[in-house]
Amino acid sequence: MDREHGGALGINLRHLRAFSAVAAAGSIAAAAEALYRVPSAVTRAVSELEAALGRPLFDRRARGMALNAYGALVLARARRVEQEFEQARAQLVARGGIGAGAEVQSLFASILNGRRLAVVASLAEKRHMAAVAHEFGITQPAISSTVKDLERGLGATLFERRAKGLVPAPAGEIAAFYFKRVLSELRHIGSDIAASEGTLQGSVMVGALPLGRTQILPLAIASLLARHPLLHVATVESPYDALAASLRSGDVDFILGALRPADEARDLQQAALFEDRLAVIARAGHPLAAAARIGFDTLQQARWVLSRPGSPSRDLLERFFSTARQPTPVPSVETGDLAVLRGLLLASDMVTAISPHQLRHEIRDGSLVVLDFPLDATRREIGLTQRTGAFPSPGARALMQEIEALVAGSKDFRKAGRRVQGRSASKY
Repeated sequence: MDREHGGALGINLRHLRAFSAVAAAGSIAAAAEALYRVPSAVTRAVSELEAALGRPLFDRRARGMALNAYGALVLARARRVEQEFEQARAQLVARGGIGAGAEVQSLFASILNGRRLAVVASLAEKRHMAAVAHEFGITQPAISSTVKDLERGLGATLFERRAKGLVPAPAGEIAAFYFKRVLSELRHIGSDIAASEGTLQGSVMVGALPLGRTQILPLAIASLLARHPLLHVATVESPYDALAASLRSGDVDFILGALRPADEARDLQQAALFEDRLAVIARAGHPLAAAARIGFDTLQQARWVLSRPGSPSRDLLERFFSTARQPTPVPSVETGDLAVLRGLLLASDMVTAISPHQLRHEIRDGSLVVLDFPLDATRREIGLTQRTGAFPSPGARALMQEIEALVAGSKDFRKAGRRVQGRSASKY
C-alpha cells in the first residue's frame, strides 16, 4: 500500500492548502487572513508539511516567506490538486446532484489526507467494505464514518447498499475518479523532490499492451533500473479500454502499445515510435514454410489460431481479407494468451497472424518462421499514450525516454511517420 501510493496517504490536504496560500500571499499573516485562520495555525500547518516531506519549502525572511526550489516543486503539484478538486466540483454540479453554489473547500472539508481519498476510491472499485478495511488496516466503522462525513459535506449519496455489496451512486463515481487523480499528484511529490537532488525513486505504473511486453518494455526497464535501482516499476496488462480508463483516472502513468484513431483518444496524447505490421507465422518445418508461393486459397485450408474478436490484430487481419474480397479465416482456436499461442504454433501445423515482435525470440532461434505472404495493409503505429495535461513523475518521464531511445537505436523497428497528438514523445 505504501509503495503503491508513494507517501501520498500521509499528506495532509489542509496543510497543503495552507502552504499554497502562503506561497500566493508571500506571508503567514496574509495567508491566514485569506484562509480565515489564525497565523499560528497556518505556521503550524506549513511546518508540519515541511516535516512530513523532510525539506524546507520556504526561505524565511524579515518581510515574508519566499518559496525555495523545493517549494516550487510542491506548489506545482498542489495547484494541480486544486484543479482536480475544482473539476470534481464542476462534475458533481453537472451530474452528481450538487448545488451550483457549492464551494470546493466546503464540499471536501472532510477529506483530511490522502488516506481518506484512497479509502473512498478503493470502496468504489472493490464495492465491499470489509475488503477495503483489510486493505488499509482500519475498521469498517472508520470507513463508514469517512463516507458519512463526505456525504454530509456534499449533500449527496455516494454509495447505495445492495444485496451483493455497495454500489457507487453517480456522485460516488465522480468523487472516486477525481480522488484517484489527486492521489496520483500527491504520490509524485516525493519523487519530484528526490529527482531535484539527483535521485530517481518512486513507483511507475505502465499500461502494457501485448506488443510492447516481449522486447521493448523489458529491455527499457532493465536498462533504467540498472542506473536507478531505487525506482519501482509495475506493469498492468489489460485490454486497451481498461488501460485507457486507468490512464484517465491516474492509476496508470502511460500506455505502451498500438495507437488508436484520434476519435477514440480525444483526451489522450499519442506519440508514435515505430510502425508495425502483422505477419503470417508458423513453426519451422511447417508444410507452408518452404512453399514457393502462398495464395489466399492455401491460407483458407490452413488451421488458424487467432486473437479474440475485437482485438486490434484480429480487426486488422479481418479488414485485410475484406479489402482483398476474400473470406476471413475461421480460427480453430482464439486466445489472448501469448504462451498458449506460442505452444500451439510449436506443437502443431496451426498458423497465426501477429506482429513478429511478439514472437521475436522464437523467430530468432529458428523455431518459428514468417511465411511468405505479406500483409502490407495491416500496418499500424506503436507508441506512447498519456493523459492530456498530465505531468508525469520523473521516473515515468525517464522510462518513456528510455523506451524512445531504445526504439530509435534499434534496427528491429520500422520508424513511424511521427504521428503525434499533443506534445512530441521527446518532450515529456
